[in-house]
Amino acid sequence: MIIAINTRLLLTGRMEGIGRFTFEILKRITTKHKEHTFIFFFDRPYDSKFVFAENVIPIVLFPPSRHPILWFWYFEYSISKALKKYHADLFISTDGWMSLKTKVKSLQVLHDLHFLNSPESLPYLTRKYYRYFFPRFIQKANRIVTVSNFSRNEILANYPVDENTVDVVFNSTRTEYHPLNADEILHIRNEYSSDSPYFLFIGPIHPRKMRIELLKLLLNTKRNRRPEKLLITGAHMWRNFGALKKSSIPDDAQNIIFTGYVSEETLFRITAGASCLLYVSLYEGFGIPILEAMSCDVPVITSNCSAMSEVAGDAALLVNPESVNSIADAIQRIQTNPNLRKELIQKGRINLQRFSWDKSAEKFWKIIEQML
Repeated sequence: MIIAINTRLLLTGRMEGIGRFTFEILKRITTKHKEHTFIFFFDRPYDSKFVFAENVIPIVLFPPSRHPILWFWYFEYSISKALKKYHADLFISTDGWMSLKTKVKSLQVLHDLHFLNSPESLPYLTRKYYRYFFPRFIQKANRIVTVSNFSRNEILANYPVDENTVDVVFNSTRTEYHPLNADEILHIRNEYSSDSPYFLFIGPIHPRKMRIELLKLLLNTKRNRRPEKLLITGAHMWRNFGALKKSSIPDDAQNIIFTGYVSEETLFRITAGASCLLYVSLYEGFGIPILEAMSCDVPVITSNCSAMSEVAGDAALLVNPESVNSIADAIQRIQTNPNLRKELIQKGRINLQRFSWDKSAEKFWKIIEQML
């Protein structure tokens, strides 16, 4: 069989949740099922490390699709034409985009419905594109895979799809994430936080991940005195972020560290060196950083909403992301209770046993088999 896959988010050094899912699942199924041919569709030159086996054929399609107009061109014309040219038996799209023109069976991987829950975080044209096309993509898909029970329930609640066609395949964590010894942690803190312990916030700086009010609270050391610094890693996606930072940072320059976007290796190191992960987004379809922190024996504070509580189980402190007092109280508990830290670390190790890329790849392949 010929299985064509949208792999445009396999980007060296820039693989976040969707890219990581794509990488880990495809690496396993292509190498294990060499009786099938896999065609990977990229929208720009690709790294050879993404060609996982001899049965993978990489194809670059025009144009590079990072704008609503180019999305339409890429999926409705380039993808549709390529599926016909290469006689594909199945089309898999790991980032949710579909081709409405093709008659090839389609498997959609839809990670979340953020465009419904936080449309204000999207540029105008992107928001309009999502609102118009994604309901049609969902109807077009023969089957849908999502990454949490929370997201599955959201899809079923918002769109008229058969519940038997929507499956859950969990994300997991990378083997590169592991605990570090005390000397290694000291070295990391020397490099990134001037030898101080730090709380870590991971994610793009925009309203869905971190609200302005929360950032202002964390910057306000008079209200929230702590020995730890706060290290924030991620791209700055607020148009007014520069003004906010300029007005807020001066008095707190020794306590708040913005790293910007970092490499995968650096992200592992600063995660493993943290005193605690602060992952208090308003909405997530999964939350891989929760598992990555647990893999490093780093306790977690996360939100009690969307998929984050599902992923964390009883192995994290759950807070109301709308309440700065709830977050501040959890921070204080972590700071002052060493037994709580040990308990969360131990529960985190147990919680990790629920997630495995190998098991997820096996489940994903069974879904594919049912469609071939």
